[in-house]
Amino acid sequence: MSDPANPVLRLEALRKSYNPGLPNEIEVLHGINLSIGRTDFAALIGPSGSGKSTLLNLIGLLDTPSSGELYLLGQATSGMDDAGRTALRGHAIGFVFQFHHLIQAFTALDNVLMPLMLAHGKPDKAALQRARELLAGVGLEKFAASKPNQLSGGQQQRVAIARALITEPALLLADEPTGNLDTQTASEVFELFRHFNRERGCAVLLVTHDPRLSATCDRTINLVDGQITDYAAAPGSFN
Repeated sequence: MSDPANPVLRLEALRKSYNPGLPNEIEVLHGINLSIGRTDFAALIGPSGSGKSTLLNLIGLLDTPSSGELYLLGQATSGMDDAGRTALRGHAIGFVFQFHHLIQAFTALDNVLMPLMLAHGKPDKAALQRARELLAGVGLEKFAASKPNQLSGGQQQRVAIARALITEPALLLADEPTGNLDTQTASEVFELFRHFNRERGCAVLLVTHDPRLSATCDRTINLVDGQITDYAAAPGSFN
């Protein structure tokens, strides 16, 4: 069960406008209030143009809101400089996208290690062990030395999931992570998110257009025209 008093993510009256102060100013998000608990498994759904990508970029600290506040692990982020936001994002958030963005010249193991190498340089033995354990956790222990072009689409997405988890983030953001996969592979990848949510206590916020996937999440957050219109727990959920 999530602890509502100690969320991993909290948004208060979050707004985002583009071209502020100009005649063509447009507000995309209109005062979003949202809380994600440390063990939540939530789906963010909504029609195209509803603001999902904008909201995900704000939550991922890839963009800044026009007003309001975003708290990540209890830290207010509006006053942070770029270095502070980058540091917080690097250890608190993992990203998985529809396109896995693996580096083709690197092995699966090196791709998993990439966030640590960017932050700390050459990985130590503990980091190597963690990367191998994550590859084993996604069923790719035997493919550690394989390059991405030697892997199937589903296997590449599994590498991307392992990469997102190497920093042991508190929050995993997944943007249409199964969009390019067949139904069976998509279900297997979805179950990996479930596994790591349960076993590692990593909150998951998953953007999806697939109603079958969103229906099996513990929470469904419905974003329409820049506003949350529904924020419901799935039947039988304790969140």
